[in-house]
Amino acid sequence: MKYATLYAAVAAVGLGSALAIAAEPRPNVLVIMADDLGYADTGFTGSKVIQTPRLDALAAGGVVFENGYVTHPYCGPSRAGFITGRYQARFGVEVNFTYSPYDRLSGLPVDQPTFAQRLKPAGYRTGIVGKWHLGASPPFHPNRRGFDHFYGFLSGGHCYFPEGVNFSHALLTAAGKNHYSANEGVYLPLNRNGATGAFTEYLTTALSRDAAEFVAQGDEPFCLFLAYNAPHGPLEAPAELIEKYRDLEPRNRRVYAAMIDAMDQGVGMVVDALETSGKLDNTLIFFLSDNGGVVPKSGHENENWADNGPFRKGKGSMLEGGSHVPFIAHWPAGLPAGVRFTAPVSSLDIAATAVALGGGDTSEPALEGVNLIPYVRGEVDGPPHAALFWRVSDGVGWAVRTPEAKLLKEGRREFGAGAQLYDMVADPYESDNRAEVDLETRATLAQRWNDWNRGNRANGYLQAGAYQKKRRAFYESLRAELDEKAAKSMPLVVE
Repeated sequence: MKYATLYAAVAAVGLGSALAIAAEPRPNVLVIMADDLGYADTGFTGSKVIQTPRLDALAAGGVVFENGYVTHPYCGPSRAGFITGRYQARFGVEVNFTYSPYDRLSGLPVDQPTFAQRLKPAGYRTGIVGKWHLGASPPFHPNRRGFDHFYGFLSGGHCYFPEGVNFSHALLTAAGKNHYSANEGVYLPLNRNGATGAFTEYLTTALSRDAAEFVAQGDEPFCLFLAYNAPHGPLEAPAELIEKYRDLEPRNRRVYAAMIDAMDQGVGMVVDALETSGKLDNTLIFFLSDNGGVVPKSGHENENWADNGPFRKGKGSMLEGGSHVPFIAHWPAGLPAGVRFTAPVSSLDIAATAVALGGGDTSEPALEGVNLIPYVRGEVDGPPHAALFWRVSDGVGWAVRTPEAKLLKEGRREFGAGAQLYDMVADPYESDNRAEVDLETRATLAQRWNDWNRGNRANGYLQAGAYQKKRRAFYESLRAELDEKAAKSMPLVVE
């Protein structure tokens, strides 16, 4: 197995075992996604400080993808690519959608099916628990995008304690003159299948509890997307967990560590429910983050709590810290344990793998990931992808990576200017820019990216802050128009 190193005895993955695996019923699929998780902030990726024993156990019992990527370096577009199994630039989504429940045109395009919509015809019970962030009006609601069950929130973020929920405060915050944020809706009540959802405990725990109940139910195969907002801001955690990390500085990192710890405990709650219900062996579990951890940058100077080491930069960057994420697959009935898979893989591959294993709908628009299982088992040699691609803001920032090299240009000048080229075998942490040295490789990768980009659409949506400014201006204009009309109207005279 050229691209996988086995750390456990996996000789059982021979012909006999493969036939036995093939005889198994279709697997359940559980995808667990963290939000803004720093690469080095789990035990299985090297943290000696933040405790993640349940995630570490999944990693030890399954596959760690050492070069696992998402398709965009921040939340909304990354999720759009992941949930459709298609590069989000194919359908022009390169923004964080705001919470705008009356805009029936702003959200994940309805002609782009989610992996849940592809699995439902095959008999899967589907659900999403947690963060949506792909449109807030009815056409984009998860229950209309293939998910039988939804418990969570439609916006880009949410407060973590029930006492924070305040509908009036949420509206006032959204309407604030100088407050424009992708986290509009952070103080709204939770949503359960279109109605208000109960919220009586720490949010990460509440989401985990609901996910545990979902996986334990029924006998049909299920597909659940557990979309934690942890450790995304606002930085809030139970006091006892913050105290557990009292020696960490600054305090922001202490709270952030506690949020990850709570998430890990929640993962344990769901895994325990799978085990108790007898479903763990035949459940394919993926774990990843939606992008890299935050780093200080213009407008976000205080975001200093995540650790993306050994990679440079973080959320928003085209360098590895932006989209190279912790990435696990765990499936006792179908995958060997103790595998470190080194070839680049993508979040796009999760949809492709789930649909292939579940016998789901593979009709157009075509999935762009690959079924990873044959590669991990060693049944297919070579890397799953000849190249992976990134694009932000219509190509203001971009990147292309092959197993051997990476060419990029940052979308934010504060992250760096000009083209950057790195040898990803000899220099995986991007310290030696060879863009002006290896012109042949630079030209080859540029051509690869251009060929890929010809199949894309221009971004068709406004970033959350810009959208909110336009929306505010519209209502102010409407108010001025009506006031002017009223001022010109004659009062009614009654005789």
